[in-house]
Amino acid sequence: MKFINIGYGNMVAVDRIVTLVSPDSAPIKRLIQDAKDDGRVIDVTCGRKTRAVIITDSEHVILSALQAETIANRLDNGADSDTAEPAEDMSPEAEEEADSHSPQDSEARR
Repeated sequence: MKFINIGYGNMVAVDRIVTLVSPDSAPIKRLIQDAKDDGRVIDVTCGRKTRAVIITDSEHVILSALQAETIANRLDNGADSDTAEPAEDMSPEAEEEADSHSPQDSEARR
């Protein structure tokens, strides 16, 4: 069974993931609230803003502070690897900073 890091050292089984979505839409917000009411939410944001919602085959809803795109990249990259440990776990703050600096920005600063 393969696992991916979804932030702050928390892992989720790749085979159990059904969908990975952004938490911004109203239907997803309702889904999160319904899951909270039913006790099916796993919040691994460590008090940070929720940036990705993972829905599992057991209908658990996992809230992550990493962006959905970052987790999707880890899913794609981890498909060929048997290891459960990612190469690097970026904090949401470091991820934001990395996302905000494009190659064009670094050339402009030179």
